[in-house]
Amino acid sequence: MLTITRELHDAIVAHARADHPDEACGVVAGPVGSGRPERFIPMLNAARSPTFYEFDSADLFKLYREMDDRDEEPVVIYHSHTATEAYPSRTDVSYASEPNAHYVLVSTAEGTGEGDPFQFRSFRIVDGVITEEDVEVLDTPAA
Repeated sequence: MLTITRELHDAIVAHARADHPDEACGVVAGPVGSGRPERFIPMLNAARSPTFYEFDSADLFKLYREMDDRDEEPVVIYHSHTATEAYPSRTDVSYASEPNAHYVLVSTAEGTGEGDPFQFRSFRIVDGVITEEDVEVLDTPAA
């Protein structure tokens, strides 16, 4: 199960809405081994595409060095789907290289306004196998 604060949940959704019609992408880092998403890190979609996302390789290298220096790891890796449901595509699965991460997908297919419906779903992707997991959104920060 992914347990995430309302603040982080809303930041991911806001990023997905803001980057629409292109896919948004980013990471939520947390202390190594904790499984706690804590630090929101929106990234630039280097592909600038409505159907594909790609982290800029220099930005990604910098991010991993920074996380290493802070004893962090990617707890959540997120991106949006702008025209389809929030479910990993074959491409998403092929790029899923963090077996301990929660892969969050947000669908903005039904609009990007504040009140428009959206899907927020989390998956584990290990060795090409997709497993959907429950998401618990906490209105107060986790202790």
